[in-house]
Amino acid sequence: MDAGITFCEIALDDLEFYERCGGGSFGSVYRAKWKSENIIVAVKKLLVLDKEAHVLSLLSHRNIIQFYGAVMEEPNYCLITEFAEKGSLYDYLQNPNNPMDFQHILTWAREIAQGMNYLHNEAPTKIIHRDLKSKNVVIAVQNVCKICDFGASRFMGSTTKMSLAGTFPWMAPEVIQSQPVSDACDTWSYGVVLWELLTHEVPYRGIEGFQVAWLVVEKGERLTIPSTCPPCFAKLMQQCWHTDPKLRPNFKDILLTLHTMLSDDLLPDQTNSFLEHREVWRKEIQATLERLKRAESNLTAKERELMEREIKLIEREKTLEQQFKTVHLDSYDVNTWSEIDVCKSHSSDLAQYADIFLQHNITGKRLLMLTLDRIHAMGITSTGHSMELMARSIERIRTLETPKDKSPVHRQITVTLIFGHHLRQGKGPEDLFIVVFDLFIVVFDLFVVVCDLFIVVLKFFILVCDLFIVVLKFFIVVLDLSSL
Repeated sequence: MDAGITFCEIALDDLEFYERCGGGSFGSVYRAKWKSENIIVAVKKLLVLDKEAHVLSLLSHRNIIQFYGAVMEEPNYCLITEFAEKGSLYDYLQNPNNPMDFQHILTWAREIAQGMNYLHNEAPTKIIHRDLKSKNVVIAVQNVCKICDFGASRFMGSTTKMSLAGTFPWMAPEVIQSQPVSDACDTWSYGVVLWELLTHEVPYRGIEGFQVAWLVVEKGERLTIPSTCPPCFAKLMQQCWHTDPKLRPNFKDILLTLHTMLSDDLLPDQTNSFLEHREVWRKEIQATLERLKRAESNLTAKERELMEREIKLIEREKTLEQQFKTVHLDSYDVNTWSEIDVCKSHSSDLAQYADIFLQHNITGKRLLMLTLDRIHAMGITSTGHSMELMARSIERIRTLETPKDKSPVHRQITVTLIFGHHLRQGKGPEDLFIVVFDLFIVVFDLFVVVCDLFIVVLKFFILVCDLFIVVLKFFIVVLDLSSL
């Protein structure tokens, strides 16, 4: 975190926690009371306090959630923000008892656009939200919409290559494909939120996330805009969903479009009439959903074969890229690694945890800070893998402290460890440490097995002795009886 960024540090004991009221990939959110200030707040618990606090500390806008401070007491890191009593926009729209008219829709559409325009054009540094969706818009006092959850956000000028941090139905095609992104990816997401405001429907309801990705990227599918939707709203959504990011409107343009709607005397009646006939146009949306659900199941054998082949090629490409990246990453400063670099730096046996690394934003700096408790808290329960992660973190710290020769002598070491059914091959000095560590684990496991076997033998011996004593006592009793 930059030295110039400061915020209020709040003691954990100064918070009285109530019920859990939300959460996601980047932390769980609780309603709580900030006792010293006597106000109700939202508290987001985090594994590590880093980027989101930095982002929030820079922001001050009517349509951005207000940031109060943070708990800095390891491991109880928390972000404290204002509490929105009416919950998320997503929950509001899914409640049939919350009807909306034209003025309501336009007001909230403008407030969300104003918040996004602030992030892109007016904040101290340009910020791409990257995870804009109705679940990340809350309804605060006086029914004001505020954007929240900046766990996936990036400063413009830092890495703009995005992992699948958001949610598929709101994702732009370039985000789904993990291509470099710009602020235009937020424009796409805004178009989906506007569609939700108009329809009160869940985007791509009932369709699996990765199938949505395939439909949007490969088939060019878009959310169904009902035929009776007012043309100005329909046109704006279509512009937001342009495949080419450069052709999407920015938020200044969107605000200008929304402002012109205010002067359209016919639009309120058109919109309200559209909303009143929901049961009619809802059938259009449902028909499209049924068609999309059949699309995957109706693939021909040839199409399935091509898809499987493409998936294998992508996996092979990722494997080769990982091997290439692993060779070169060690020569870079680990502190500069992004989440993607961290994932690519791990060998195949740890690749299964890539999603966990991405969800918890494990950058190079965080990787060096990992402890066993933090590793277990992330959900990595395997002792062997946890120890290997710790060992690699220690090795990287050691590597950082050791000056590197600009012209190193290239050596190749091949070590094959065969013990029982265990086999591990490594090439290069960097794998020798891991192999030796694995050998230590195997020897330790063998020692434990031998100890367990010894205990079993000892218990058996004690059992035999007890049996012998019982038999001996029996003979003594028999002898005593015979003497009588």
